[in-house]
Amino acid sequence: MPIRKNPSSGIWWIDIRAPGVPRIRRSSGTTDKQAAQELHDRVKADLWRSTKLGEEPDHTFDEAALGMLKLAEGQSDYESKVRHVQYWRAALGASTPIRSLTAGNILQKLPTHTTHKHRKAKPVSAATKNRYLATIKRILTLATEWGWISRPPKLSKFQEPDKRVRFESKPVIKALIDAISIEWMRDIALVAVTTGMRADELLSLEPKNVDLPNRNAWVIAEEAKSGYARAVPLNADALAVIARRLKTAQQYVFERATKDGKPSRISQIDDRCFKRACATAQITDFRFHDLRHTWASWHVQAGTPLLVLKDLGGWETLDMVQRYAHLAPSHLAHHAETVTFWSQQEAETKTPLRRVV
Repeated sequence: MPIRKNPSSGIWWIDIRAPGVPRIRRSSGTTDKQAAQELHDRVKADLWRSTKLGEEPDHTFDEAALGMLKLAEGQSDYESKVRHVQYWRAALGASTPIRSLTAGNILQKLPTHTTHKHRKAKPVSAATKNRYLATIKRILTLATEWGWISRPPKLSKFQEPDKRVRFESKPVIKALIDAISIEWMRDIALVAVTTGMRADELLSLEPKNVDLPNRNAWVIAEEAKSGYARAVPLNADALAVIARRLKTAQQYVFERATKDGKPSRISQIDDRCFKRACATAQITDFRFHDLRHTWASWHVQAGTPLLVLKDLGGWETLDMVQRYAHLAPSHLAHHAETVTFWSQQEAETKTPLRRVV
């Protein structure tokens, strides 16, 4: 039978047999019988042209996306790539020939609004659109390397706003942490602002990756945004919090107690609790990740070199740290007096002349 219907899902499957080639059985991805039949006929025609005329068959978006995901296994952003592929698969069509994709239809299918179930839809930012474009660019680049298309369509990035640098003073951060009502959130916030660790790095920190005698914690490569493992030195504030939590920790340093009293992993930051604390401390436009910005800003203001800060914070390139450069004490200040005009002239005028005897 060339096409058959899956009784549970209602989706039609195609089944093609031809002498001398492997049997093709796959989902059409549609419940429309006519569309499934058209796909069957096209795949069969491509197979005939390939075997009889030596033409290269069209490869589908699904084939290219699957190949990209296989190569991306183990990368820190793998789950994001999977989410993007799922979106593009639905927007462009799983069985769409990869060579038929153009810059125009890709840009038309970009997400425009968020689709949270329990939240009001809001426009997608330029940065988010660029993440989706980056995934499909990778797919098209690999398809070019594999010889499936002659060249990838040109996709321009959207203009993103300047990198955000939001920080507060130490008294304000103290008021914020004091206002956090949940204990584990208060502990995580304190360690975040004293070490610069990201939320995901803190929530995935295991007891075996903490060395209290040497005052160190390790962020493993799988959890690091850059993909590289790094050591995180612990100052007295962070050390006190982590040492206390290690006394009861089981699988993770930061855990919370369930109703039966057993510790459970924390999957994400409690954003509502953090916003309430910000309101109590009278801080506006401040996110949990801004604790990392605050930590970096304090370091630069205290004279920590940018290259040292780069290693401390686990940034991949120095460019990512340059956003804090304007906060550093100027190493050029003492050169400013080399060339003066008005103040020097006034000083010379006020200096009394000495009488020559």
